[in-house]
Amino acid sequence: MDSVDLQVLKSARDWVESGRRVVMATVVRTWGSAPRPIGALTAIRDDGMVAGSVSGGCVEDDMILQVRSGELVKDKPATTQYGVSAEEAKRFGLPCGGTLELVLEPLTIDSGLDELLTRIERHELVMRKLDMKSGRVTIGPARSTDPLSFDGATLATVHGPRWRLLIIGAGQLSTFLAQMAQGLDYQVTICDPREEYADGWDIPGAALKRGMPDDVVSEMNLDGHSAVVTLTHDPKLDDMALLEALKSPAFYVGAIGSRKNNDARRQRLAEFDLSQDEIARLHGPVGLKLGAKTPPEIAIAILAEMTAIRNGVIVPEFGEPEKAIAAGCAI
Repeated sequence: MDSVDLQVLKSARDWVESGRRVVMATVVRTWGSAPRPIGALTAIRDDGMVAGSVSGGCVEDDMILQVRSGELVKDKPATTQYGVSAEEAKRFGLPCGGTLELVLEPLTIDSGLDELLTRIERHELVMRKLDMKSGRVTIGPARSTDPLSFDGATLATVHGPRWRLLIIGAGQLSTFLAQMAQGLDYQVTICDPREEYADGWDIPGAALKRGMPDDVVSEMNLDGHSAVVTLTHDPKLDDMALLEALKSPAFYVGAIGSRKNNDARRQRLAEFDLSQDEIARLHGPVGLKLGAKTPPEIAIAILAEMTAIRNGVIVPEFGEPEKAIAAGCAI
């Protein structure tokens, strides 16, 4: 789930536990252009305090007024739509033709937010089901392929780390990449068997594994929601990880280094039991060619390319090969 929506759940849980009246809205359907995706959340406290967003516009303002007045759902969940007509879409700041359908849920101690957040913190993938008639909530395991579903009677939402990122190497660049990736809802794991690097790793929320890279890749049982980025500049470590990662279903496998170094790496990989199609999956030099020089810039370039691939966007090289080399020389 989106880290912004995770913060919504945390704020809503804290407000409910402090005795405040809280309404949570979930986007369940959109038509036309929509400012937030299906599953986006917002929570509104009885005094108008708001966390999250379902529109980025006046929809929240309208709901705040209704929550303050006590008009917006009291005992049982309900649905509402915004932007049904062009005039209403304009009034609520929605894109032209945009329409949102929301499930509005009055939250209580029995809404299961504390259990939900506890399981998310354990890195579990969780499905929360809301019965629209009774308001009863049940929480159970989910799969990474489970979508949000709403049939009018039950709202089923999926929460937790759908996406995983394995970073080989615990250096300075890994620090920025791990921190930024967590903001994009990746469950981050760092692998580095070198004591001089691993002993200094202290990024909260990012697990550290000291095993050999090929063993760690195998142990993680990578799936289509996984990414691997090798950052050590040491072929003995990076190549070990790549040999396993390129055979996995991981949606993204990248390696740091210049174009020349990555061409040499591909030649080395070809000497092992990898097919040309598997080797062709390697993103190296890693990241979009943004002219990145500093570690934070390179981390942004890597995550930008991962985001594009994750969203099914084809990323062409910039210009001629020589220009691409110049633009990407730092990574």
